[in-house]
Amino acid sequence: MKPPKLTKLELQIMEVLWTRGPSAIREIQEAFPKRNRPAYTTIQTTVYRLENKKTLRRARKISHAHIFEALITRNAAQARLIDDLLALLGNHLQPVMAHLIESRRLTLDDVREAEKALLALGDNPAGNERVKEQQP
Repeated sequence: MKPPKLTKLELQIMEVLWTRGPSAIREIQEAFPKRNRPAYTTIQTTVYRLENKKTLRRARKISHAHIFEALITRNAAQARLIDDLLALLGNHLQPVMAHLIESRRLTLDDVREAEKALLALGDNPAGNERVKEQQP
């Protein structure tokens, strides 16, 4: 099952849980930079929405504080974002690749790692001959 769409604030809250592990609402709120820190009630409401979306859950209760933990992985959330972006672009990867190259965010090392991943999947769209020629 695909993870639900997450807003920017929801992703930021999930990032706190992925980084710090199970946390109370106050701990989540305090993980945000002091400047532009959302109000406690904003974090609380958003955490409850995430709970309804089944992306996190109440793991336990300490005194009056509920401790929440992530139910989806960072990779699953990132995959959903990327899938949504590609759908927005008509499932064309070329504009994304062109932007990454032009903005110098895509390096040759990134390309080599991607090629290794494709080979590991047994899915080499360029053909195995090209790769074999480059190997000693």
